[in-house]
Amino acid sequence: MEYLIFSLAGYLMGSISSAVLVSRLMHLPDPRSEGSGNPGATNVLRLGNKPAAVLTLAGDVLKGILPVLAAYWWSGEPLIISMAGGGAFVGHLFPVFFAFKGGKGVATALGVFGAINPLLALALALTWLGVAAIFRYSSLAALVSAVSAPAYTWWITEEPAYATLAAILALILVWRHRQNIRQLVSGTESRIGQKN
Repeated sequence: MEYLIFSLAGYLMGSISSAVLVSRLMHLPDPRSEGSGNPGATNVLRLGNKPAAVLTLAGDVLKGILPVLAAYWWSGEPLIISMAGGGAFVGHLFPVFFAFKGGKGVATALGVFGAINPLLALALALTWLGVAAIFRYSSLAALVSAVSAPAYTWWITEEPAYATLAAILALILVWRHRQNIRQLVSGTESRIGQKN
């Protein structure tokens, strides 16, 4: 029963769209219909407001952290913690409160892994920053980080439940970035800071 409760709680937390709420509060265009159409921090930045992008990023990370910490505090069992984190991630992708149209889950996944182990979040964040600094593509940085996550997770935690979660989230993240992959290959992908 705890698996279901924490999965559902994580899903509901993940369903709170930081990008949409921040954009409404700051009178910005709806990120679901402007820019790339993705309700995430990168698109909010693309729409021209850095403070809004920072708030969106913080909100998306936080909704990955909170369910995992709650599960850790309640039981400490890796599988329950993984279910809570996975629920938050799925909620971000398919938010029940926003017509199931969500983001790609990069920041929320970072929050999940950060709550599991801060060193893991640091490794993923440094990977993202390194790739983004060199190539200036947020999507490429996200893809490299996602593909690296299972290896980092196993190396740092040595916990099969967390490594399995990382592998599942990595596969979903790659699938969610399939359009970005096509655009990267064709040379039409927007760079960080570039406005449409």
